[in-house]
Formats: sequence, structure tokens, C-alpha cells
Amino acid sequence: MFFLRRETRERTTPIGALHRAVMRMGEAERASTRPFQRWVDGIAYVDIQARTYADFWTRQNADVLQADGPLWVVLGDSTAQGLGASSPLHGYVGQVLNALRRRTGRPWRVLNLSRSGAQTRHVLEDQLPLIDGLDPELVTCGIGNNDILATPPRRFRTHLRQVIERLPPSSVMMDLTVPDRFWRIGGVASPYVTGINQFINTTATGRGLPVAEVSRHARPPWRGMLAPDSFHPNNLGYRRHADALLAALPSTHGQVLR
Repeated sequence: MFFLRRETRERTTPIGALHRAVMRMGEAERASTRPFQRWVDGIAYVDIQARTYADFWTRQNADVLQADGPLWVVLGDSTAQGLGASSPLHGYVGQVLNALRRRTGRPWRVLNLSRSGAQTRHVLEDQLPLIDGLDPELVTCGIGNNDILATPPRRFRTHLRQVIERLPPSSVMMDLTVPDRFWRIGGVASPYVTGINQFINTTATGRGLPVAEVSRHARPPWRGMLAPDSFHPNNLGYRRHADALLAALPSTHGQVLR
């Protein structure tokens, strides 16, 4: 009883009230940091994916080169790797591959040469040279997301033009997602990305290459479309990329697909 009475008195003292107030503040602070912690955890999750998905495609590519069937070569960055999706094959590459096989009835193969973090210069220096000696029926290239903040505008456009000029005639170029209402940077970056997309469209069209307009398919609202890092698409988000690519396939494939 003595200890019960002491606890009762403590709760009614100013010190006891202060203690409770501090505890409530701590709980509120922890609650306010939970979204940030989830975001940090999401970044760590996708960082692990970057390694495991790269390993998956490396093994897959080795098998593909030993197989038969029409060949699709993929150039690009982490979106082509499928980062953020629940598995590598739930990214847009896997979704389009399934559609190609299902709708054409042909045993399509995919050689995924993309790399997480790749910029336009990496496509020029590392990925395009690997196509030499191959005879792909389809080549797709989605690149530029990592150049937006990292590459000076003039150099960015120069690299994009060089990429498009070096693509085989059987290629489809993909434009970039416009970050409209995407984080705080969206309002600042959106006009710039829109200009880049216009450049991609004009340059690719000048070569007679179709453009997959991801910018028209991947649009806000973003809720339910993003991976735990709040940046990469999830399975549903990649469905929009897949729809854009399927809609842009050249007539040799599109007659069967549409």
C-alpha cells in the first residue's frame, strides 16, 4: 500500500506532470519520424534489389544467348532492371516480354543490358557496343532519368542525339516520366523534362524511330504506383511503362499486339 500511495502522489506533482508531458512529446516525435523511417527502409530495400536484380539479369542473359527465338535487346537504367517491382520480371521488361510471347505466340527472348544508375553516356560507352554482332528483332532504349540532375543540359541533349543516331533501325526510344506533382522538385523539373521529351521525340522521329510515350501513360496521381523508396515504380506503376511500350511497337509487331 505504501508503494501504491507513493505512485499516486507522484502522478499529481508538477514533476510527475512534466514527466508525462515529456513522454507524450517523445511519442509524438517518434510518430512524426515514422514516415521518414519507412522511406529510409524503402531506400535500403531497393538498394538490395539493385544487386540481386543485376545478378538475375546477368544469369538470364547468359541463358538467352544460348536459346532460340526472336531477340529483344533492352538498353537503359534501373527502370529497365525493374527496381521497385516485386521481382525483376514484374518490371516493364518482364510484363512486355509476357505480352510479346502471349500475343504473338513466338518464343521471344530478352537480353537486358541495362544497369542501375546508368546515364546516357553509359549507354553510349557500355551498352550499345554489346549489340555488335547481334541481330535483334527489337531494341528498346529508356535512358535519361539519371541525367536530369547530373548532366549539363547541352551535354545531355548531345548524348541523347548520339544514342538515337546509333540505335538500330528496329529500335523504339522511350521518353521520360514527367515528375508532375512528384516530391517538391516536380514543379521545378517538369518543364525541363518536358523539353527533353520533345527533343527525344523530334530526334527519334527524324530517324524514323517510334517513341514510347511513358510521359503520357505514367501520370499522377502517384499514390499506389510507387515502390517503398517513393521513387521507383512498383508493379502497377511499371504497368504504365509497359502499356506505353506496347503501344509504340512497330507495325511488324504491333499488328499482332493490338
